[in-house]
Amino acid sequence: MTGQLEVGERVVRAEALHGGITAEMRRLTIGTRDGATRDLVLRTFVDVADAEDSLNREAGALTLLPGTGVPAPGLVAFDPTAAQCEHPSLLMTHLSGRTVLEDEGLETRVPLLARQLVAIHALRPLQRPGKYVALTTADTVVTPKGADAAAWAAAIDVIRKPAPPWQGRFLHGDFHPGNVLFEVPPASPAGARITGVVDWTATSWGPADLDVAHCSTDLALLHGPAWGLRFAEAYEEAGGVLAATASERLYWRVRDGLAFSEEVRLVAQPWREAGRTELTTRAVEKRLDAYVTALMDTLR
Repeated sequence: MTGQLEVGERVVRAEALHGGITAEMRRLTIGTRDGATRDLVLRTFVDVADAEDSLNREAGALTLLPGTGVPAPGLVAFDPTAAQCEHPSLLMTHLSGRTVLEDEGLETRVPLLARQLVAIHALRPLQRPGKYVALTTADTVVTPKGADAAAWAAAIDVIRKPAPPWQGRFLHGDFHPGNVLFEVPPASPAGARITGVVDWTATSWGPADLDVAHCSTDLALLHGPAWGLRFAEAYEEAGGVLAATASERLYWRVRDGLAFSEEVRLVAQPWREAGRTELTTRAVEKRLDAYVTALMDTLR
């Protein structure tokens, strides 16, 4: 591994962290030479085709972020090709806080999420990460059972067209509530604050709309379509700049919404494990249908 623990340190405890889809995450408690402990987080990719690229992107981001004001883990070590580890891995510092997926306090957290994303997009790295990749195509969309067929057909037609022109920004690539850590005072959800942004494996260069669209879809599926529509407004209220025309903004939001159609089951499972047991695959499909329909009704 490029980098290592300090001399005399040892792993005294390992705890699996839940919520991820592609990587195995562990919280490692490290015993130090003076008898104290510190916590690190180990990301491990097992049988993931793009593990090397993902870990290189995350390592690059974690190297860039210190001193920028964006709260992110510190890079400790990484081995993207499994030259020294059993599997491609990255070791980083542990941040305080927790993910918050419940509805309570959402009206406070959405503006915080928006302001944090604006700050990420304001970064201007000397070396840009790779260009964004959009894998979803009109032919791979999975229309949910019972969905509004006319709305989905119109949405699919939207992404048949070439991507609109865009101004490049530094993108997180997977910005959503599950990758943001909060500290929330027990007696005052309105006093929530962000303590960290994690999972930088999809960092890329592309339109701000892409990150905004992704978080919007997540919010729509977690909390209802109205919150998905609200996030773009919050982003602009925080000083963020989106595509110039409604049709251009619609393209990115529809593209991201349709991308979720291909992986509803994978997305819903971690949410249920985190306590949102009502978010069955079918329930999430219904919210996705409602969100895509709302996009086509209100943003054309």
